[in-house]
Amino acid sequence: MKALLRIFRPSRKLVFIIAGVALLGGVSGGAALFIGKDKILGLSAETMNGLSCTDVNLVTIKKQNRIWIRKYIKTEPTDGMTRVKTALRVAKAIYNAQKPDLVQVVVLDANGPTLRSDIRGRAIGADVVYIPHPDPVLESAEAKTYTARYYDGEAAANGLFFGERVDLPEDEITALNASFKEYSDCIDPIAVASTKGGEGKGEKKEEKPAEGGGQGAAPAEGSAPAEAAPAAGH
Repeated sequence: MKALLRIFRPSRKLVFIIAGVALLGGVSGGAALFIGKDKILGLSAETMNGLSCTDVNLVTIKKQNRIWIRKYIKTEPTDGMTRVKTALRVAKAIYNAQKPDLVQVVVLDANGPTLRSDIRGRAIGADVVYIPHPDPVLESAEAKTYTARYYDGEAAANGLFFGERVDLPEDEITALNASFKEYSDCIDPIAVASTKGGEGKGEKKEEKPAEGGGQGAAPAEGSAPAEAAPAAGH
């Protein structure tokens, strides 16, 4: 029996190798728990592209053969960079669909204000402006294709954001855009509600034209392209 034990006794080198593999496996598992699986295995598609969002309001300004679009959206509570990613994704989706001269996307908290008069200052968690061709739109040598800013703190119960305001450099914004897997818009709650309410009654709805003129309605008198600039106080 002792002779057999001597034959099958592992060498010291083999013992160290087995112990090292076991230790590495334990450290990797602990790191995954401490850092998070997204950091180890890569970010999820939702994190890469921002969060799902819901439309709050849309303003379209048409003047001097130019189209300026400002869109207010809201997301569930998240960090400032994710809010910026969401706004950038939506801005590009709007441009791909409508080809306006300027797109501004303002991100609000789920509990934030919905009246335009109240959407200012710290009610704005992130703000992105996309000008695909800045020279003809803004006659300035300092005009940029992208501007993006956000508050790095979370929103309070009333939907107002706290923390330091961060203005992203344009090269970082460009890098974020390049990392997107897709460009998708937000969910329109009115369209969803009308779709659910119209199940089984589609033919009757088609016979009656929609009231209010839809998105094609002209902006109110006195509106100027300057309104599409970043919201005041932000």
